[in-house]
Amino acid sequence: MSNSIYHINKGINKSIEFRGLKAQYIWYFGGMVIALMIFFAVLYIAGAGTVMCFAVIGGSGAYMSIRLFAMSRKYGEYGMMKALAKRRVPQVLKSYSRKLFRYLSR
Repeated sequence: MSNSIYHINKGINKSIEFRGLKAQYIWYFGGMVIALMIFFAVLYIAGAGTVMCFAVIGGSGAYMSIRLFAMSRKYGEYGMMKALAKRRVPQVLKSYSRKLFRYLSR
């Protein structure tokens, strides 16, 4: 038995996680669900059959959720942002003039 009446929260600096989805992927999953509900309503109002609507939405939802879980496992909390930033860094800097280098020492 411990001497303290207070419970220690050991996950104070950890990122949030829900069933394997980490950090921003939880928001992406929620956005996906809302977008699929709107798409279902549009298909149903347009006159598509109920079975067809469920098939299209169910297939799309399954595919997108599998992709989201895979991205969450692969990239983690900040990895996707780092991968996107790394893509934007140029491989080579080209200069066709010496003008830039002449004014560096000033």
